[in-house]
Amino acid sequence: MCLKEDERIDQLYAKDVKIIQSSNVFSFSLDAVLLANFPNIPKKGIVVDLCAGNGAVGLFVAKKTKSRIYQIEIQERLADMAQRSVQLNHLEDQIDVLPINLKDSLNKISSDSCDLVLCNPPYFKNLPTNHKNPNPYYATARHEIHTNLDEVLFISSKLLKMNGHFAMVHRPERFLEVIDLMKKNRLAPKRVQFVYPKAGKDANILLIEGIKDGKTDGFKVLPPMFTYDAAGNYSLETRRLLYGE
Repeated sequence: MCLKEDERIDQLYAKDVKIIQSSNVFSFSLDAVLLANFPNIPKKGIVVDLCAGNGAVGLFVAKKTKSRIYQIEIQERLADMAQRSVQLNHLEDQIDVLPINLKDSLNKISSDSCDLVLCNPPYFKNLPTNHKNPNPYYATARHEIHTNLDEVLFISSKLLKMNGHFAMVHRPERFLEVIDLMKKNRLAPKRVQFVYPKAGKDANILLIEGIKDGKTDGFKVLPPMFTYDAAGNYSLETRRLLYGE
């Protein structure tokens, strides 16, 4: 496997997945691990990972399913890293990496065809007052420069078949906006979980799942998850997700 000068190979031990990373470009965070483990993954079908970055979410999900997985990533360098990680894990027959704009995904994947759409989107609005990382890779990953929340949900809804599932990780401060825009785009919110750094702190991660054209009743708020324990070590749940303990 050919690595570039600033790249390394990391491993998610819980899933025995190897992934190419670079601190100069992008490295996956706990958000990706949480998202990959949040929804029910279909045993067979079509799964799409939007805003795929270096491919972490799709790689983690691939260990749970025989579904065809499409990863959509606009940044060519990250898409190239994702493709080489697919090869590194011998998943070429299951995962396709598409280096395209999210809005062009409907030209590659049939509408109303997907069983699950996953997304770890940019969290911050592209406002003139928002400070952006001078590194363009991080700026694109974190800010709504090339897409926005409404477009993510619109494309997701178009891709999903009726009763298909959508799952996303985002920031709690945009929770009400997420709910409103999901409803606007025919995605009925069904499950939500807030993740907290530790007990006594405000939530910093939002996990949410919805169903296309689903019923409006049956919404569930899951028990909270804590990333760290009182001593500052990973909690049992976090260790289970990262290391399979």
